[in-house]
Amino acid sequence: MGKCVVPKVFRTRFTPEPVTRVMKLDPRKIHWISYAESKQEPAIGENMGRPRKPFDEREAQVVGEGYRLYRFGARMLEVAVRKVFKIRISHNRIHMYLKAAGLAYEDPMKQMRRKWNRYERKHSLSAGHIDWHESGWSDLKVCVIIDDASRMILAGGEFMNINTENSKSVVDELVERCWWLCPMRELILDHGAEIRCSSHS
Repeated sequence: MGKCVVPKVFRTRFTPEPVTRVMKLDPRKIHWISYAESKQEPAIGENMGRPRKPFDEREAQVVGEGYRLYRFGARMLEVAVRKVFKIRISHNRIHMYLKAAGLAYEDPMKQMRRKWNRYERKHSLSAGHIDWHESGWSDLKVCVIIDDASRMILAGGEFMNINTENSKSVVDELVERCWWLCPMRELILDHGAEIRCSSHS
């Protein structure tokens, strides 16, 4: 149903919010289904953020003087300008001023646009992610397993300690709740000692 409705929504130039409310889907999932069907990247992030600051002659003069003194690139020159001239200019703007003065150039390899990709499985229970979370306002630690395709929380628990036994109890909960339907093929985890067993155990 969702894969039929979503492309029609984007073809008619409607926003996906009504669909997310009716079908109880995350907006990111709507964009992903649209991309999977049409192979056209969704327009995310267009016309966002504050307006661009215009070219400033004083900033350009400071950057040029800083470059003559130190011969640094944009990133190191940002620190030097802030400490010596007491002016905060971002390295992106410094690079813009250096290019305008012919002191820097664009690297073609860095200008190539990366292909928009989502590393998501097609079907639920193909893979899951397990990880721990700690917050600064509570002593409780949370361990959850999230389905890679649907992003649904399949199992989880709140604990006072982060350890292997509590991680195993969350995995046991996943097995008890979901294994009858379909055994999960992969469980993606980090290299933390609380999740991975040691070579001596």
